[in-house]
Amino acid sequence: MIADIQFKVERGGVRLDAALLARFPSSTRAFVRDAIASGGVLVNGRRAPKGVKLSGGETVSVAALREASDNVVRPNRSISVAAVFEDDALLAFDKPAGMPVQPLTCDETDTLMNGVVAAHPECAPLGDRPLMAGAIHRIDAGTSGLVLVARTEAAFESMRRQFAAQTVRKTYLALVEGSVAVGGFLENDLVHDPSLPYCKMVDFRRVRADADARKAMRPLHAATRYTPIDHFTAGCEERTLLEVEIFTGVTHQIRAQLAIAGMHIINDRLYGAFAVENQVGHCLHALAASFAHPTSGDPVEIRTQWPAWAH
Repeated sequence: MIADIQFKVERGGVRLDAALLARFPSSTRAFVRDAIASGGVLVNGRRAPKGVKLSGGETVSVAALREASDNVVRPNRSISVAAVFEDDALLAFDKPAGMPVQPLTCDETDTLMNGVVAAHPECAPLGDRPLMAGAIHRIDAGTSGLVLVARTEAAFESMRRQFAAQTVRKTYLALVEGSVAVGGFLENDLVHDPSLPYCKMVDFRRVRADADARKAMRPLHAATRYTPIDHFTAGCEERTLLEVEIFTGVTHQIRAQLAIAGMHIINDRLYGAFAVENQVGHCLHALAASFAHPTSGDPVEIRTQWPAWAH
């Protein structure tokens, strides 16, 4: 952490954020902009926008500016992280619905990975994304189930290659509204809905955007197989339990594709489902993953318990 430092601007014509990053290369562009926005940086005693052009000779005061080394997952022992699988290379956890996998900033301490690094500090430095701390993949905060975490750099790299090659078999359970009689295979090219400030995936063929906006989009191909395995009745409403296998790894893939096909996951209000009172998250659960063990190469299948809503 850089704190309580002043310096004179020697050269004019430079933006404030660029001058700070040049003066403090151990920081990051994101941290510099956060410090400016929060009022932690003053120019001649006054707040200034990040893009202001400096003339030279100004005094810049830095109250607090994080460095890249501060961008780590903070341990939080209050988060329970009992592993469902553990060996020298890998850990696996059954994440509850409502808990994010990893923090978005180093200030967050209520995620799965905050608990993991408290119990397994060897995971903290792994991978090339500091706030993932060895987590090999993510699932949505509202989705429960399996999360794999590496314990060594070699295991992380091996698992990342397998995920990139799409050789990891990933199985989910999804409880959807209505009665689904037969299974099927879904393929869509998904993009972020450009009309929304938050993440929601839509079918590229149906997106409402002008020609220039469509050209700028980068559709991601999503392929999913679903099979009905049980049917329930809640009051007067029919529900169907699906086993779902995904062959790609697109954001919100199962949620978006099932909704596009008219099968809305229970309580997934973002994708058009009815709200369920007092329910945390939506009824989507990462059940199992099959892959080659990163050390031995032997086939491994790791499974979690079925969630209560699947019984």
